[in-house]
Amino acid sequence: MERLKKVGDVKARNSSEIKSSPIGLGFEKLDRGLFDPEKAYDKVAKLGVKWIRIQSGWARTEKVPGVYEWEWLDSIIDNLIRRSLKPWVCLCYGNALYTPAAGEVFGAVGCPPIATETERNAWHRYVAALTRRYAGRVELFEVWNEPDGVWCWKHGPDGGEYGEFVKATAAAIREGNPAAKVVAGAVCMRDLGYLNDMLATGAGKAMDYLSYHGYWPDELEKADRVRAYRALCARYNPAIRVIQGETGVQSRSDGAGALREGAWTPRKQAKFLARHIIADLFEEVSFASYFSCMDMIEALNGMVRDKASYLDYGYFGVLSAKFDENGIATGEYAPKLSYRTLQVIASIFREDFSLAELPVQFMPPGRSMRVMRNDDYGPTVVLRGFRKGNGSAAAVYWKPSEILTTAYESTISLEAAELPREIRLVDILDGSIYELPPQMREDNGRGRILFHHLPLKDSPLLLTFGDFL
Repeated sequence: MERLKKVGDVKARNSSEIKSSPIGLGFEKLDRGLFDPEKAYDKVAKLGVKWIRIQSGWARTEKVPGVYEWEWLDSIIDNLIRRSLKPWVCLCYGNALYTPAAGEVFGAVGCPPIATETERNAWHRYVAALTRRYAGRVELFEVWNEPDGVWCWKHGPDGGEYGEFVKATAAAIREGNPAAKVVAGAVCMRDLGYLNDMLATGAGKAMDYLSYHGYWPDELEKADRVRAYRALCARYNPAIRVIQGETGVQSRSDGAGALREGAWTPRKQAKFLARHIIADLFEEVSFASYFSCMDMIEALNGMVRDKASYLDYGYFGVLSAKFDENGIATGEYAPKLSYRTLQVIASIFREDFSLAELPVQFMPPGRSMRVMRNDDYGPTVVLRGFRKGNGSAAAVYWKPSEILTTAYESTISLEAAELPREIRLVDILDGSIYELPPQMREDNGRGRILFHHLPLKDSPLLLTFGDFL
């Protein structure tokens, strides 16, 4: 990148400046009080994201049968909305008032209220009361979290059982607010059989969205998965849309949770975020949510009487934290590199943009003295296009090498035609904007431009044409 002239930085935009966006962030685990939201609200708003996933916390809300203490959830929802953020609510977890096993599990995680009529009726009343209370403020309600994982459906995942739960919960959601939208799935395993069993119960007819969680190193794996999900859902209800509800990775190698024990660093986390969220945009999901806002304990397999079982620290946050003796995230909640990366993506991919085919192609690989071999070329490099309504366009590209084993740099050469002539190169990782030197850009004056030996990295670079930023 040292051959390029830096001419600026991508402008950070507050969520209040953005009308619509497909970029979201997880704000989960406040049902268990694992961090102080007051110290996070403004930092989240400064990211420019829009969709914020929160968890409803039945056990925190109903501590006495039939008495709902909404104040804690009111505060979260009102603070988010005040900052022009859009909360969507995952309805979870269990409640020991009705499900005895939930009293043994930290946060009542993974204890669905399905075994008795008493449990089912109490859940129905709670869900209807919640959606009624937040009508006009919250539009999307998700039915449970990762029910296809034994950590969140502790007596053993069953697609048919979950499908019946979706139908019953959807009825309660719409009893409280007929205009509400139902999100189901929150699936994290590669198992079309589970999803088919769920949809076959008739749950597909009760759903507006399917959500999935994507925790795997290779961002390009999601393409076949999302397309399979869409095709299967279409068999039951063609109107179902897809949400990516969680994806993320740690910023250090000693954390608990998904993809644990990998040699993760803050830079590798930022690369993962950039590659995965932009790959979600390729699949045109309704929105994509990064997990998560904060470093927090994972707390999915904890037992109430065994404190050590839930002090399993996860470092997925774009904000770092310290922890007290109870595992509560403390300190100043400092931004990591991934915070800036998410901020850059939210600023660029906002409002009026769409995935598009562009008149951009690889040039035949030529000798690049930067790497003393030929340029990288074709199928070994990701290259996709976007357009905005103002006539601008952008081509995003990167080398999809293994993040954990490789820090990759090389070059590519491209040919473009009939695109705006104001051209910049943007490093998505940190938002730096560069001007291309004359030797990299050959304009024939008749609409075609050749780009010679552009930088190539293992994190996304964005070649913009016109006012795309």
